[in-house]
Amino acid sequence: MKKRCFLLFPNFLDKAVTLSYDDGVRQDIRLIDIMKKNKLKGTFNLNSGLFSLVKDENYRRMTKEEVIETYKDSGMEIAVHGYKHFSLAEVDTSVATADVITDRIELEKMFGKVIKGMAYGNGSYSDSVVDVLKKCGINYSRTVVSTESFVIPEDWLRLPATCHHNNPRLMELAKEFLAPRTSTRFYANPPRLFYLWGHSYEFDDNKNWNVIEEFAELVGNRDDVWYATNGEVYEYVTAFDNLQFSADNTLVYNPSALTIYLNYFGTKIKVDAGETASLL
Repeated sequence: MKKRCFLLFPNFLDKAVTLSYDDGVRQDIRLIDIMKKNKLKGTFNLNSGLFSLVKDENYRRMTKEEVIETYKDSGMEIAVHGYKHFSLAEVDTSVATADVITDRIELEKMFGKVIKGMAYGNGSYSDSVVDVLKKCGINYSRTVVSTESFVIPEDWLRLPATCHHNNPRLMELAKEFLAPRTSTRFYANPPRLFYLWGHSYEFDDNKNWNVIEEFAELVGNRDDVWYATNGEVYEYVTAFDNLQFSADNTLVYNPSALTIYLNYFGTKIKVDAGETASLL
């Protein structure tokens, strides 16, 4: 059974928003303030081998101490971005492996959490790099590919985004994302994910902080959108994909630790963690 048409996000929502920002730069402080003001959540991809050695506002990259202070209790996810930010497809496999696993180890020590997410440095990846990530225990990794769509990902280790924040169609896409559904048929209204990415230093470079402020004000603080980190989206969709249906399609079992929500031929059903629910 193809189940994705039944997918709903927590609390029976059909729209989700997540952000992904790279490099651990000082401008992330302002970005996080904007995100929290508008109830947005996201993932910050860090290079633990490139932290600044000095605390100085003229440096883009923060010190290790500043990084911990900025992200630890922010409600945001921390993910791998390569210890030295290598273009992984352009270096030897051993170098790529060390860049990924060293970053993961260091970040896990810093934040006291298991880290399973990543974004490719410079967007550089290949099939052999994907194999490296699997061996390093990475569950998902963002590319720099933009689809300008809201489709739920299928290949989590080649994860595309909806768009970069400098996309001239950003607000047009955001309004399309939020627009009411016109069809009453459940299968004509698949769940939508808006995935935004970038580097927060670009807002200073381009003098366009208004771009993210306007986006956040439009899509944030809404009751009809689930705001999640990249990892939370991955974990929820994976748990949904792992639902088990009975042979006669009258029961559904949820083996995960998450409560899962679905729309089964127009009927909204909640399946608690470890429980079986009726589809009738």
